[in-house]
Amino acid sequence: MLRRQFLQNTVLVPALIAPAADDETAWRKLRSEQFLLPDWRAYLNTGSVGSAPRRVVEVTNRYLETGASYSTDQYPRWGYEAMEAHRTVLAEFLGASREEIALTHNATESMSLIANGLELKAGDEVLITDQEHPSGRGCWQLKQARTGIRMREVQIPVPPRSADELHDAVIAAIRPDTKVLSFSGITTHTGLLFPVARICASARARGVITVVDGAHMPGQVAFRLDQLNCDVFAGSLHKWMLTPPGCGVLYVRRDFQSRLWPTIVVEGWQNQKDAVKYMQLGCNNRAELEGMLEAVRFIGELGADKVRARIHHLARYADKRAREIPYLKVLTAADHTLYGGMVAIEVDRPDYAPLWKKLGERKVWTLRGQKIRISSHIHTRQSDIDLFFDTVREVYG
Repeated sequence: MLRRQFLQNTVLVPALIAPAADDETAWRKLRSEQFLLPDWRAYLNTGSVGSAPRRVVEVTNRYLETGASYSTDQYPRWGYEAMEAHRTVLAEFLGASREEIALTHNATESMSLIANGLELKAGDEVLITDQEHPSGRGCWQLKQARTGIRMREVQIPVPPRSADELHDAVIAAIRPDTKVLSFSGITTHTGLLFPVARICASARARGVITVVDGAHMPGQVAFRLDQLNCDVFAGSLHKWMLTPPGCGVLYVRRDFQSRLWPTIVVEGWQNQKDAVKYMQLGCNNRAELEGMLEAVRFIGELGADKVRARIHHLARYADKRAREIPYLKVLTAADHTLYGGMVAIEVDRPDYAPLWKKLGERKVWTLRGQKIRISSHIHTRQSDIDLFFDTVREVYG
């Protein structure tokens, strides 16, 4: 009874109703009621980390308080347990079996678990793209330094013209000594959505192991892991799935698990028969996983399709605004089916400093660099996007 009460850590709230994708008034109301973001913040950086809804934060904090009281006989942590109930919920959302899902902290950790766990020898080639996140490149660089494998990059057109062009560029780069293809399902800096299932199917037909850095995929675009054709998949949940920071996932296809060694283990690891062996990470904060469950409930109540429709609607609006300014280079594909919720641009001006200063004054938060990325979620207001582009025009004319 005590254990069941401890797990039933849900905030009771009225049923959520998702508005139409273009209903600005209704989405503004949902933001004010469901999120902690103040009116003065224009948050356009979900691609780095999302803003957890109020109820997710409440569940997380409540679990911390309950755990600290030790009023139940259950350890308020995870790290050795199978966490079957949590993995089941996540597996159902992502379209996989529970036995193929391991809980991690983020895609970076999952990618390192993959790179360290694969049995590769000197001279074996790992093919990546030139648009990988530093974590999707660094894990293979480490493997190269330690074992003598070779890492090679394939150049991806920016912006691409079609999904066919993306597929053909990647698959044409495979060579006889290519053992692993590792690529992002959605690229971090350009928001490009790859035809993942087609690429993985073509690579598998050539005997190549497929690794998908899916940090941006869960919650942003529709997919099922069991239909991606990949061998392994690394994901972050604290971006588009609105969980607390520190929630990630590692998917290892059932018939591939015998080919991926665990990296962090405890005694008895060899007796684990499914993906649990990849998540024996030692003592961790279970409150984050309770928040993860609440985030899945939140998205489920709104409807995942309606959430994604709003995200994509805002991205298409940002793309439209960007194309109206002649000195902005839009890195996002003109074909809107090649992106989800992120739009990337470059400014044809030598000095970005005045723009960063003005955006900071106006509390506009976006990913900054030579490439500027606008990533929107359901808490984003159309006026937030307008404020960004109006600021660009004010700074550069």
